Amino acid sequence: MYNRSADGMESTILGGDEVSSNVEWCSATTHPLPDDAAHALITDPPYYDAVPYSYLSDFFYVWLRRSLEKIHSDIFTEPQVPKDAEIIVDRPHELSNSTKNIAFYEKELTKAFADGSRILHPNGIGTIVFASKTTSSWEAILKAVVDAGWIITGSWPIDTEMETRVAAQGQARLASSVHLVCRPRENPDGTLREDIGDWRDVLQELPQRIHEWMPRLAAEGVVGADAIFACLGPALEIFSRYSSVEKASGELVTLKEYLEYVWAAVSKEALSMIFSGADATGFEEDARLTAMWFWTLSTGSTDNTNDSSEIETEDEDDEESSSKSSKTTGYVLEFDAARKIAQGLGAHLGNLNRLVEFKGDKARLLPVSERTHYLFGKDEAQAPTKRKKKDVKQLSLFDIAGSNEDEDNDWGEKNLPQLGNTTLDRIHQSMILFAAGRSEALKRFLVEEGAGGDQRFWRLAQALSALYPNGTDEKRWVDGVLARKKGLGF
Repeated sequence: MYNRSADGMESTILGGDEVSSNVEWCSATTHPLPDDAAHALITDPPYYDAVPYSYLSDFFYVWLRRSLEKIHSDIFTEPQVPKDAEIIVDRPHELSNSTKNIAFYEKELTKAFADGSRILHPNGIGTIVFASKTTSSWEAILKAVVDAGWIITGSWPIDTEMETRVAAQGQARLASSVHLVCRPRENPDGTLREDIGDWRDVLQELPQRIHEWMPRLAAEGVVGADAIFACLGPALEIFSRYSSVEKASGELVTLKEYLEYVWAAVSKEALSMIFSGADATGFEEDARLTAMWFWTLSTGSTDNTNDSSEIETEDEDDEESSSKSSKTTGYVLEFDAARKIAQGLGAHLGNLNRLVEFKGDKARLLPVSERTHYLFGKDEAQAPTKRKKKDVKQLSLFDIAGSNEDEDNDWGEKNLPQLGNTTLDRIHQSMILFAAGRSEALKRFLVEEGAGGDQRFWRLAQALSALYPNGTDEKRWVDGVLARKKGLGF
């Protein structure tokens, strides 16, 4: 039962006992509560540069002010929502003279989290809800949390985001909001603990912690970007339990440097799960990167269908204009995320320009159909992406059913491609031959040319079949190649 008295004091009756509560409007950086007064702190801080909250609030504020100004005169004093103290990162544009950069965001968030730690009891618990997709925003908020004197003890994704929302289509969007669980890094008397961590001990514990946590997430259906960020809690508990971490030389380890190792540990563990029962180090760097790329984009949903062989992506910040501009096909990740994944797998993006394309802050994994020129040579540059069907005439009594060919097999009859340099290249070559309907050429490629004699070929093909989105041409092509394995004696 809920009551509100004339003086504004609110009461909640739970199980017959009346509990008093109070709601106040104040800045997150200056709480009115005394030290150690709260036992739980739950906050959903601003998501970096994702939303101009105060400007959006003006839409509702002007109407609320008309209705409630006389009742809550202390809240509705200004004609619009106050904006100067808002803790966000402002994207630069010609109409803005804002100085709210990343440094401002980190500094003000640290103040807010530090004051939250002040009012929280040493045995209290804090929960921070965050769901940004960019590595830079995560690094900023995690730095603020750690610098404010918190130990991040856990993290768990809770489904809060619609997979069908426009901003999520074809991009590595979180399907969940990650809830970071924190504790004050304090002694029982409330003083801040000042422990120095050894860098070697931290690095030794990290992969073991990720190895314990990832299978648990997978069992719960948490994969891809959700799993990466859900690993931050267990990983950061190792680092944030110390006031600072030092190398043997005495050099301080920054959180940014540590997070590079976290990404590497997550990538290696994910790869071992993708190639279960096989040594992932036996695959070349392009195969490792491709598998991890698709795993990062995956959502764990069985209904991740798409009608085309490529995922179409749009700029979420301008949905109206994006419909008028050309769309980008392929599989897109934030460049920094792609760089971290590649680095963690021992791959070098600069060496993979035949597989990955860079544009601005985006990295695009090329669809198989766009690799034809590289894999088959300039004379075979235009591989068919779909099977072409001829018009079927009405059969007469004397026509033989099936005499009309279903497929246009003119493409690629000049020559059989030379074996690609890597296992992934050879799989892509076989997929293109299948897409073109060249069954005999595919058989010669796999058997006589020896592409199918390498067991890595079939292991990687099987992994790609599981990773490609359902309903795409690329999944159909690789499944078509796999279907020929037994018949060809492999």
